[in-house]
Amino acid sequence: MLHKVDIYTDGAARGNPEGPGGYGTIIVYVDSKGQEHIREYSAGYKKTTNNRMELMAAIVGLEALTKPCQVTLYSDSQYLVKAFNENWIEGWIKKGWKRGKNEPVKNVDLWKRLLKAMEPHKVQFVWIKGHDGHPQNERCDFLATSAADGTDLLEDVIME
Repeated sequence: MLHKVDIYTDGAARGNPEGPGGYGTIIVYVDSKGQEHIREYSAGYKKTTNNRMELMAAIVGLEALTKPCQVTLYSDSQYLVKAFNENWIEGWIKKGWKRGKNEPVKNVDLWKRLLKAMEPHKVQFVWIKGHDGHPQNERCDFLATSAADGTDLLEDVIME
């Protein structure tokens, strides 16, 4: 039986596209004794985009899991959620990472990393309205924007 885990994510970028940005991720797990465990992750990047940070938030959450889990991943990013719930990603892969009008899909490096991070897990993507008072989404937004505004920003290679 797979452990049930909730992952909440958010990404932010200042001066999007290609300004400083960050992500925030919260992992919530309740163990067999009913004890809730919460982990938070965030990092900031010198030059990135909002969509890249949305993807990184999901990637970091999934990569942090040490065993296969049944994951509900909550995001306010329609870009992320619709890619899976509306099967965009399957179409992109079938077309060689191309989308409508034969244009290349952006952020392929992160989409591929996300797919790899998902492999051991059963993941359900759920869209939640951002900036609407949802406690975990608000916390993820705080983590993401604080990381974007931080002074120890990482490099991000934009692979558009």
